[in-house]
Amino acid sequence: PQGLLELSWNVSYPEQAVNFQLLIRDLQFGLLFGMSDRGEFENADLAVLWSDGSNSYFGDAWSDAKGQLHMDSQQDYQLLGARRAPEGLYLLFRRAFSTCDPKDYLIEDGTVHLIYGILEKPVHSLQAINISAIHGGLQRVQLLKPNITIPELPSDTKTMEITAPDVVIPSQETTYWCYMVELPKGFPKHHIIMYEPVITEGNEALVHHMEVFQCAAEFDSFPSYNGPCDSKMKPERLNYCRHVLAAWAMGAQAFYYPEEAGVAFGGQGSSRYLRLEIHYHNPLVFKGRRDSSGIRLYYTATLRPHDAGIMELGLVYTPVMAIPPGEDAFVLTGYCTDKCTQKALPRAGIRIFASQLHTHLAGRKVVTVLSRDGRERQGVNSDSHYSPHFQEIRMLKEIVAVFPGDELITTCTYNTQNRSQATVGGFGILEEMCVNYVHYYPQTQLELCKSTMDLGYLHRYFNLVNRFNDEEVCMCPQVSVPEQFSSVPWNTFNRDVLKSLYGFAPISMHCNKSSAIRFP
Repeated sequence: PQGLLELSWNVSYPEQAVNFQLLIRDLQFGLLFGMSDRGEFENADLAVLWSDGSNSYFGDAWSDAKGQLHMDSQQDYQLLGARRAPEGLYLLFRRAFSTCDPKDYLIEDGTVHLIYGILEKPVHSLQAINISAIHGGLQRVQLLKPNITIPELPSDTKTMEITAPDVVIPSQETTYWCYMVELPKGFPKHHIIMYEPVITEGNEALVHHMEVFQCAAEFDSFPSYNGPCDSKMKPERLNYCRHVLAAWAMGAQAFYYPEEAGVAFGGQGSSRYLRLEIHYHNPLVFKGRRDSSGIRLYYTATLRPHDAGIMELGLVYTPVMAIPPGEDAFVLTGYCTDKCTQKALPRAGIRIFASQLHTHLAGRKVVTVLSRDGRERQGVNSDSHYSPHFQEIRMLKEIVAVFPGDELITTCTYNTQNRSQATVGGFGILEEMCVNYVHYYPQTQLELCKSTMDLGYLHRYFNLVNRFNDEEVCMCPQVSVPEQFSSVPWNTFNRDVLKSLYGFAPISMHCNKSSAIRFP
């Protein structure tokens, strides 16, 4: 957040290695840089630069469960060079994706939690470094970005900046800021073919992620608004601005659409109103910081062959799907079934080129796979270190073709070890979701292809819990599902039965058009 460290990197897929360059602006006695499962300093894989006051050392180290540092017997962070410059010290080193060293982090597709710590005093040995006393931090990135060729922009490309109007960032750790923008009257249909972030200089560490949403076309007008998204002053109607046009998260680059497709906006049947949402992350609680960040859209009047669409896969937002408290890896699965794709997709199929995974605070891992004729054929997107605090639209390494009769299966893994009550599905931040927004072309009428467990089987579950339980649990049908879940005593039996029920009970399928009308 103070701008002391700057990381650049490139990926060599032929050599299966990442080259890192760290610029350290105000070097004291060294630093730690590395990776860990969820950004903790225990059980971390670290490159350490340290000085005893006269000599400097560099080495590959790891920390144990107590946070004690150890030199790694196999040195896998390879130092390529170090040079002083007016702006600071540049440190260059490389690391293979996979090292076959049990103490090393395996670099995979998806989110990587990078950790850093500044050494403020000289240290005589690596073991003498006390991790708990270090001024450190965490940054999430997608290290292994796909090598895509950047398409040429047409000569009639125009740009439009959707940016915050010089707002004062609130002096609190987390703020979601909402700002309404109106397109000019009579704005004809265009294709968005690329977008990129516009970040106010000096705020690079505060702007966490940003999204531009288009409002629902069924309303003629939307009120203007500029303020926190959770404010009581926010007009109710802004909740109908949910169609994602662009999404950016820290560490992401510009987003390009494939040459054959663009996102339609403007013209008939399309709302003129857009909502910008910015998540400010201000852990040092700076006061009075002004910001005009946002997203720059590149669009063209020369329409491409296909409109790009967005489809929601995963679980329906319903309390029927719940996670017991105290679970370290509870799995829920949502289906887009063969019957739905058979009905809704064109014969030539669709092409998925990007994906944005989404859960709330308990989500730890999200995977979507494509299955054909009952066999898993290929992965659509997978993030084994998923974090709800880092959600970006990611381009896929290869385009995934989906044909009528294919199935798309989305599995989410949750951790509720810090909760004492069951966590139910729903829209609230303490409720859960399991979603993959896939970006594809050509656009079809299918906007949502999700499932949930059949409600009748949940009632049978509550009856069973009742029968095996000594205390009377109120499982009366007139009580809401979340209330029934909150009165379940979470012993091993009740947990295991729920887990296996989610595995085998029949599902209720939502195969929806955009207007929330289901395909027959």
